[in-house]
Amino acid sequence: MKATQRTVRLDLAEPLRISRSTMAARDAVWLTVEHDGLRGHGEAVTSVYYGLDAGTLERLLAAVATDLPRFRDPESALDALRAGELAGEDTPPAVTAAAEAALLDLAGKRAGSPVHRLLGAATAPVAATARTIGITPPVRAAAEARCLMASGFEVLKVKAGAPDPEEDVERVRVIRDAAPRARLLLDPNGAWTTDQADALLPRFAERGVEAVEQPLAPGDPEALAALAARSPLPVIADEDAVSLEDARRLAGRVHGVNVKLAKCGGVHAALRIAEAIDGSGTALMLGCLTASSLGLAPAVHLADRARWADLDGHLLLARDPWTGIGGTDGFVRASDLPGLGVRRSPGEETA
Repeated sequence: MKATQRTVRLDLAEPLRISRSTMAARDAVWLTVEHDGLRGHGEAVTSVYYGLDAGTLERLLAAVATDLPRFRDPESALDALRAGELAGEDTPPAVTAAAEAALLDLAGKRAGSPVHRLLGAATAPVAATARTIGITPPVRAAAEARCLMASGFEVLKVKAGAPDPEEDVERVRVIRDAAPRARLLLDPNGAWTTDQADALLPRFAERGVEAVEQPLAPGDPEALAALAARSPLPVIADEDAVSLEDARRLAGRVHGVNVKLAKCGGVHAALRIAEAIDGSGTALMLGCLTASSLGLAPAVHLADRARWADLDGHLLLARDPWTGIGGTDGFVRASDLPGLGVRRSPGEETA
């Protein structure tokens, strides 16, 4: 096997403001693994929050690429990756996830099977994905909500954590008025104190918000679990639920955990988390970073296992260089094509 990589810029259609930052673009590093004339692809994206810039991703993925030729095929490389023998213990989860995606894509193509079938699902997963509305003026938020509902979206994820919490309340109010049948999720990205959460959550419950992600600053999972026990809304852990150990610690104590493949280390790690929380009363949410369809595809092959799917990162881009998972009508769909089932978008270079 041999591997190559390429770094590209992913521009957002418009800047996305959340409580801790505003993002207009990010870099993606594509890893391509080739064996017997077939190619598998994976993607890692930069993240200020996780301390990953393009140079770091390039260096770490190059180390994986250098090690790959010692494996006879992608299947044996996957076994080694999952055993920690391909990427070391200190390798960031985003790098492990990208390498696993490329190997899964290649293994599926070798087997003539889509990834979801390799993972035990007989039919291609289809899920209603949430669509994010950032911290934006109420008039604009209402217009976005109406447009998204008209396009077929059933779930809207509203970012919160503005300096004045009343702005968040007003944004949710106008979105609810503009989209009365929408399922609403709320995500302050850890911006609230415990006192603020106690005061605000009943007001959002009155507006029919379905669940809230990580209302408190990460780093105190006990406080998050205590809030969940008294909250009028289901509480989903995100920044406080990174690893398998985090999920086990919170199982049965929060209402959901947001599993992002770039955060936990890939498909195999996500399946282990899903197994760990199964039957505990804590449900699975599948989330994502802003990325292309290539970066989102592995999670889409797991989407039927989640109570909530927040897999809209590719929909936030000005131009998606890959295609194959849908989403513009509110539903992401895994392909029945071999591997991840994604391909370069029309007009892009042949991968």
